[in-house]
Amino acid sequence: MGLPVAPFAGDMYGPDAVIMKGITGANWRLQDYLSRGGYSALKKILSEKIPPEQVVAELKKSALRGRGGAGFPTGLKWSFMPRQYPGAKYLVCNSDEGEPGTFKDRDIMRYNPHILIEGMAIGAYAMGIPVGYNYIHGEIWDVFERMEEALAEARAASFIGKKILGSEFNFELHNHHGWGAYICGEETALLESLEGKKGQPRFKPPFPASFGLYGKPTTINNTETFAAVPWIINNGGDAFLALGKPNNGGTKIFSVSGDVARPGNYEVKLGTPFAKLLEMAGGMRDGKKLKAVIPGGSSMPVLPADIMMATDMDYDSIAKAGSMLGSGAVIVMDETRCMVKSLLRLSYFYYEESCGQCTPCREGTGWLYRMVDRIEHGKGKPEDLDLLNSVADNIQGRTICALGDAAAMPVRAFIKHYRDEFQHHIDHKQCVVPTYI
Repeated sequence: MGLPVAPFAGDMYGPDAVIMKGITGANWRLQDYLSRGGYSALKKILSEKIPPEQVVAELKKSALRGRGGAGFPTGLKWSFMPRQYPGAKYLVCNSDEGEPGTFKDRDIMRYNPHILIEGMAIGAYAMGIPVGYNYIHGEIWDVFERMEEALAEARAASFIGKKILGSEFNFELHNHHGWGAYICGEETALLESLEGKKGQPRFKPPFPASFGLYGKPTTINNTETFAAVPWIINNGGDAFLALGKPNNGGTKIFSVSGDVARPGNYEVKLGTPFAKLLEMAGGMRDGKKLKAVIPGGSSMPVLPADIMMATDMDYDSIAKAGSMLGSGAVIVMDETRCMVKSLLRLSYFYYEESCGQCTPCREGTGWLYRMVDRIEHGKGKPEDLDLLNSVADNIQGRTICALGDAAAMPVRAFIKHYRDEFQHHIDHKQCVVPTYI
């Protein structure tokens, strides 16, 4: 291809390849990682005494955007950290992967945990941070245990701790498990949970960069974001950018699930056509027709088949199509899927996962779920679709965190693109999808 290999190639995945290809549960240990060139980026920084500002500059040049959902430029976020701040500062990895349809971060930690540790250590060096926490989703206990083993290996080999590799750089890292609450994927709710409090989002501003964990400056990034950092340091920001497209640097792991022949995690260059990603996942299961796709996790607006088949998989292209790339969870639905029933499942999830702090979300998610439920079960009213949109309007943009938006956006998109199907449920008290399919 004339381009460098992807950031994770040789570690766990490569460009246009299933990330599990050639990987077993046995080659995740430190010696395996070192044999693949692991920790070479950290060694390079410390041996060559690369200035922290240069590390941040490479991240900016790479156009690496946050892989957790927001897509915020990573280098810019790192530059917000006050390097000369005299007190404690913290680095936090958001591994609380709770977005339905998303399962990439747990595989990074399961099959290549040291790449995350190295990425966090480099981030700590670049921002002058002495302590970090990896907050892991509480329902993947085996992954937490693996990260604990990997961290112990890294600490014993002087990749974590005091005077790392004989330098003056000190960085201590701790793993912390949550309890499976979806709301703790929101960064300030995660910080509250880390502090031992109820996981509820904070008002912003102040933002974590100035008032984060324990009230101190804190930088929070996603697991996949940190895992991309070592490759960028070894190969340069320009090479990473070249793997993707302007404003969308590098490769991205997409968790493809639903009605495809080979569900799984796939790493492709940002800007890859959705049609190519669908082909890599084996195409539609049992030869069925594509009906709809949620391109970035359950909270992102659904898109019809014709729009998705003409869309590339990058932040800007998906936004132009009317949705968001989000976490990269691609939920594929075929012609047998009832859109009312699909929205019912999503609405129930957000109703159950609302932390209850904001009235529009606490009350509104219940309204959304109950209205969709009655439409699905033949009790819909003619005014329900307009009322659903009205309730969604009164939730979206009116809550402390984005959970309210996450509940409202699917409702608005499903009705926008599949209004006839919802109307059929209301008028005929039955689903438009043939029962024989």
